[in-house]
Amino acid sequence: MMGGMRLLLVRHGQTTSNVGHQLDTDVPGADLTELGRTQAQAVPAALADEAIDALYVSDLVRTSQTAAPLAQAVGLKPRVRGGLREIPAGDVEMRSDEEAVDAYLGTIFAWDVEPDRRVPGGESGTEVFARFDEVVAEAHAEHPDGTVVMVSHGAMIRAWAAARADNVDLDYAGEHWLPNTGLVALEGDPGRGWTVVCWTQEPLGGPALADRAHTGPGGEPEDDDAADEADAPD
Repeated sequence: MMGGMRLLLVRHGQTTSNVGHQLDTDVPGADLTELGRTQAQAVPAALADEAIDALYVSDLVRTSQTAAPLAQAVGLKPRVRGGLREIPAGDVEMRSDEEAVDAYLGTIFAWDVEPDRRVPGGESGTEVFARFDEVVAEAHAEHPDGTVVMVSHGAMIRAWAAARADNVDLDYAGEHWLPNTGLVALEGDPGRGWTVVCWTQEPLGGPALADRAHTGPGGEPEDDDAADEADAPD
């Protein structure tokens, strides 16, 4: 499926919590690191060929910080929407140990068969996808044939794209990186559905801006060895 709206989902730049490998999902969240700001500065050039009609961010500060250079370059004011916020870590918020990360990601990547399963102290898949859907529907209503950028979060982008696209699933998302300022591009609409046309596994500014050791649990594959470089799914 091709055509319709072009939806560019960009993960925020590197944060101090990414460096600490922490499950940081509460408002306002951590700031970008120096590398994260450099990653953000590279986004406008990477998207220079896109005719961007609207720019959305979540209510966590790292997305606004990431979007700022792009907003200035294209002359758009970012629209802040809580529906784009990261999937809440609930009872394991700010933990970085393997048990906590496994509990968080294990719940998210089971939502294809158990959408009502809840992150302990957090949301279910049904709730998470519904709030993201609402923002996408708003954007589509205004720009049904346009290009919209949404700066969001690693686990959120990977899970929503896998749930809504016709050519990827949660197994694919679980095996593929979404680094800081990585991009998942989709085409389609809320009624007919979506197709992933690009899934980058390096920052929009290129591999020189990558720091795979400090991208945070939301963007890391379940098995590092399974994550090969690829721009789009088969």
